[in-house]
Amino acid sequence: MPRTAEQNTAARAATRAAIETAAVRVFARHGFADSNMRKIAAEADLSAGSIYRHFASKEELFDALLRHASEGMRMAAAHLSGGGDPLHLLRGFTEGYIADLVSGDGAAEFFMVMNHGFTTDSPPGTASRLAVEQGALWDAVADLVRRGQRTGAFAAGDPRRVTAHYFALLTGLTSMHLAMGTGLPEPDVDLVLRTLIGGEQR
Repeated sequence: MPRTAEQNTAARAATRAAIETAAVRVFARHGFADSNMRKIAAEADLSAGSIYRHFASKEELFDALLRHASEGMRMAAAHLSGGGDPLHLLRGFTEGYIADLVSGDGAAEFFMVMNHGFTTDSPPGTASRLAVEQGALWDAVADLVRRGQRTGAFAAGDPRRVTAHYFALLTGLTSMHLAMGTGLPEPDVDLVLRTLIGGEQR
């Protein structure tokens, strides 16, 4: 019995998702320059022809992944800028980040792919597009820090510097997770938040 149009659409979406998941692993493992469609097809357990029906080139596939990254940062910035208790918002963001990191669904590898986007700028304009979205996210967090400092909920200090230390900690945990995998103790949300609410920032 032939598949319905809805079934065909669902199957196509599932194949595209499998390709993107495999591409994240390959790009994270080999970097952009040493990755190719053949490696991605092998990782996805698909034929190269199946890959090319969804993406015309390695560059197009890489760009699609980075557009997902841009959209994710845009949505996070919008959520954090929407009003509400600063500590509650940043706790929720931190909990979500750590949950993604330890889920085994490739969040750490996706973070590495995003970093490749910054360093390779391929396709051209990728780095500047990511920088805009990353800047908006940092601005949203810095504004929350500034608001939290006014009520005494967050440590004193330059909000941009506090924000930089917060993201540096998340980045470090991500890098350690990539290196150590399950050997890394699960990050503790309260320990991460001490960067924001601990002693005075100098």
